[in-house]
Amino acid sequence: MSRLKGISRRDFLGGVALTGVAASLMPVQVVAQGLVDSKNAWTYPPAKTGMRGSHVGSFEVAHALSWEGQTFERPRDRTDSRYDLIVVGGGISGLASAILAQEKLGPDARILILDNHDDFGGHAKRNEFTVNGKTLIGYGGSQTLESPAHYSEGSMDFIHSLGIDTEKFYRYFDQSFYERQGLKVGIHPDPEIFGENALHVRSSGGGSIGAWAAYDDEDKENLAAIIATLPLAADERKALHRWLVEQPDWLAHLSYDEKVDYLRTHSYEHCMREFGGLSDAACLMLNREVIGTWGVGWDAISGLEAVRFWQGGTLGLGLDPLGVPHPYTSDEPYIFHFPDGNAGVARLSVAKLVPDAVEAADMDSEVLAKVHYDRLDRAENNVRIRLSSTAVEAKNTADGVEITYVRDGKIERVEARAGIMACYNHILPFIMPELPMQQKEALDWPEKVPLAYVNVALRNWRAFKNAGVNYVFSPGGFFANYSLDFPVSMGGYSFSASPDEPILLHMVHVPTVPGLTSREQHKGGRYQMYATTFEEFEDAVVAELTGALGAYGFDAEQDIAAITVNRWPHGYAYEYNELFDGDMSPRKGPHIEARKPVGRLAIANSDSSAYAYVNGAVDAAIRAVKELYG
Repeated sequence: MSRLKGISRRDFLGGVALTGVAASLMPVQVVAQGLVDSKNAWTYPPAKTGMRGSHVGSFEVAHALSWEGQTFERPRDRTDSRYDLIVVGGGISGLASAILAQEKLGPDARILILDNHDDFGGHAKRNEFTVNGKTLIGYGGSQTLESPAHYSEGSMDFIHSLGIDTEKFYRYFDQSFYERQGLKVGIHPDPEIFGENALHVRSSGGGSIGAWAAYDDEDKENLAAIIATLPLAADERKALHRWLVEQPDWLAHLSYDEKVDYLRTHSYEHCMREFGGLSDAACLMLNREVIGTWGVGWDAISGLEAVRFWQGGTLGLGLDPLGVPHPYTSDEPYIFHFPDGNAGVARLSVAKLVPDAVEAADMDSEVLAKVHYDRLDRAENNVRIRLSSTAVEAKNTADGVEITYVRDGKIERVEARAGIMACYNHILPFIMPELPMQQKEALDWPEKVPLAYVNVALRNWRAFKNAGVNYVFSPGGFFANYSLDFPVSMGGYSFSASPDEPILLHMVHVPTVPGLTSREQHKGGRYQMYATTFEEFEDAVVAELTGALGAYGFDAEQDIAAITVNRWPHGYAYEYNELFDGDMSPRKGPHIEARKPVGRLAIANSDSSAYAYVNGAVDAAIRAVKELYG
């Protein structure tokens, strides 16, 4: 049972209650024995709470294959008649691949999409709640269309083909909402580490990136006042004040180019220690500001990246954050956000592929659209989407390809003229026996970023209003940061305009192993995430919110209506880290070798673009379809 009286919970397997013999088995045994089948999973997946994301029932078969070396006997008979194309992976890349292939092959082409989860979209996941009669829609993964003006022509054409007009977000996203509410950024150091349970509020300056930055005299005065009250020793506060408020040019002995070279090859935490004299505790205060972007803290991110992110300790260096070398371009506001994040892109893609299943024609009608999950895999569909189906082998045949997969504990086999592997790279060496060793090694090289996006449905946000915050950093805490939902109203859906109304709170947990390379940290963090239970997440939610906001009227028993933990041990695609990976980039790196087609099997996913964003996934689909069909 939940530790909160207001939340009723049972023993869940992928959202289905277990009883009798099933409750006594390990999840992998339940799946293997077919005691829970995919038909029971059509109870509207977005509304399921508890542990979601990589949910029970979605990963056990893959782990049996990759961890235990289990083999699955190829069925003699195929399940369906022959397809024109099979796509393994129902995320944005897989859905885009199906749409683009259908444009090449014609509307009558028979296409099958397989996905191991009970919902489509991959990391583009939708969460829904009903609180006090109000529907709350949130995102459980892929968040926003970032900098769409810089998309490739093909990716932008694809977005437009779904009925998405990004200019509309300038009206739909209320950019000044929280400012008008008088809400700022808060800092809540973990009380178990720092010995104090207090919320420090930036009355000016700061931001969702840069809580410790001060850009003018007013910001500096406010930041100095906060530093003076931090639970640190006097000499630690003094060093932090010099670093963040006085903003010295600690690389004054170097030329402009020498500064850039030095910062590119040294971690920002190294710089804090070497030139700022910051202690372990002071570094921990600052370490995780960009953990939601990179999946690691400043111990594994370069000083040059700190400059790009306008970090407080870099503002005196005489370097223009917009003028230093940038491996990416992001100069648009962060507003291109559906209420359900990029699940909106996935749902519009499904509406295009299986129109009878999703009642949506454009970005506005998507928001409140009904999805008929029971219509995704009907025999009469030209395009079929088969969920809760984990591929265990993909290989070429004399006249096409065949895919073997496990569904409801049963091994099935399908055939097609061609296939696109739009699942993540790490599983491919285990299910594609024809891969050459060099390509297997390239596929295995990157490590996906583990992360959890926790959505907490609140009955009101009065405590946040009382505290004067909408965004909180938690140095050293279980959650790196958390924030009230993006203020987006569109398609008949209205954002919570009053502190008395229900709202979603988005909390970010990224497990790390500080001191290691980014790839090693991602691998170690993945094991931590698999070992973390829903109850531990729930306890962390209650402890954090009570500690930070209890003094402002927050009551977990009264205020929390539901919790959904979107757990992604294999989260976002690995992006090359200049601190460890040199000059590797989306244009140069192991992913180029890894994504080579194998016969009639092409590879498309954001891993193959080395870019964890929607356009990375779509560009991969464009490339894979071109490799198959020219």
